[in-house]
Amino acid sequence: MWYSNRIVVRTHAKNGSRMAWAIIAGLGNWHRILPASPDGVSNVFTILSVALANNRRVDVFIKAGNIEQATLR
Repeated sequence: MWYSNRIVVRTHAKNGSRMAWAIIAGLGNWHRILPASPDGVSNVFTILSVALANNRRVDVFIKAGNIEQATLR
């Protein structure tokens, strides 16, 4: 399901492959960033981190508790 115009509260990543998480305002606690590929994890994490650093909003697609897509507004 898409959630529009959301604020990124926090992001977190570890040095292992596909190990990144984010807190999105109004959507509860940590959500794992888990698109189909490792490059996708990096791309979505970058979008969410840029939004957090620059006070921008995002649209996120969450499926089964995982963030699969994100769009910077």
